[in-house]
Amino acid sequence: MTSVRPETPAHSGRRTVAVLVRDGVLPMELGLVHQLFGTARSAAGEPLYDVRTCAPRPGRIRTDADFPIYAEHGLATVAAADTVLVPASHETDESLRPGGLPEELAEALRTAAAPRGAAAPSGPEGARGAEGAPGHRPTRDPRRIASICTGSFVLAAAGLLDGRRATTHWMSADLFARTFPSVTVDPGVLYVDEGRILTSAGEAAGIDLCLHMIRRDHGAAVAAEVARRTVVPPHREGGQAQYIQRPVESEGLTSTSASRAWALTRLAEPLTLAELAGHDAMSVRTYSRRFREETGLTPVQWLTQRRVDRARELLEQTDHTVDRIATEAGFGTGASLRQHFQARLGVSPGAYRSTFRGR
Repeated sequence: MTSVRPETPAHSGRRTVAVLVRDGVLPMELGLVHQLFGTARSAAGEPLYDVRTCAPRPGRIRTDADFPIYAEHGLATVAAADTVLVPASHETDESLRPGGLPEELAEALRTAAAPRGAAAPSGPEGARGAEGAPGHRPTRDPRRIASICTGSFVLAAAGLLDGRRATTHWMSADLFARTFPSVTVDPGVLYVDEGRILTSAGEAAGIDLCLHMIRRDHGAAVAAEVARRTVVPPHREGGQAQYIQRPVESEGLTSTSASRAWALTRLAEPLTLAELAGHDAMSVRTYSRRFREETGLTPVQWLTQRRVDRARELLEQTDHTVDRIATEAGFGTGASLRQHFQARLGVSPGAYRSTFRGR
């Protein structure tokens, strides 16, 4: 067996992100990782990540488009990275089977996923599943490994997903479940966070996953700024549906977008479903159906997510008390805010603030 000796990461003040590409890689998935992590900046304007393109053999790599790319780094960089992202290569992914990776590649991935020992915390959300369900215990080791789309087949073939919950593109979910029966496949979500191991659905869900990891590392404010620079939605929960029945407005049908924009300016108010429906001149029943078709969430789920987002911003950026933040975010009481924070993030508001305040 060939041993992969990890490189010593450069730029000790930054986290190293290795993007593992293979022949047939989807260029969009490679590009979105570089764009999102490469855009993240500290309050002083310094880059927070060092993003490197890696391959099993450095050099020219074919893509599924009509142009090649060049990968400067090899598996030693993968083995040493703080974060490893595996984008899809459709021409090979779905043919993978358990133990089907070249041993040198499998070893590098297993090394990248293994604990390094005590290090800087990776953020309070690392111990939670994407829908707020309890996951693995929090770790102070920042190392993690993630996949985009059918890149999950690579992680599964290396044995990294055994006994875990994972997702992949919904069109590949049945094959994934048959091929890797030891993995619990959830085909209906955007991404799954199992702490050290993360998986996401199709290309756009890779954006959500990257923003989620940036948020785990550096807080909501940094992730929101990356989203603003890239002109993408700042936060979609991992538990949101992959396939939304009507993601854009259909001619002749009334959308719920106006009431959503209206609600965002009134999060501190005790909004009711009847008020939201009335703003878009719909019955409650029609509004609830249209809302879910357009967002993949119920109105209550969506509103709670937005209020949690607002509370996170206030905890990071102000010295307000928890009770005042609860009022401004629309939770009413500090006890209600604590309950929602614990359910969704696995931490108290105070612990969240102590992690991200001033970053």
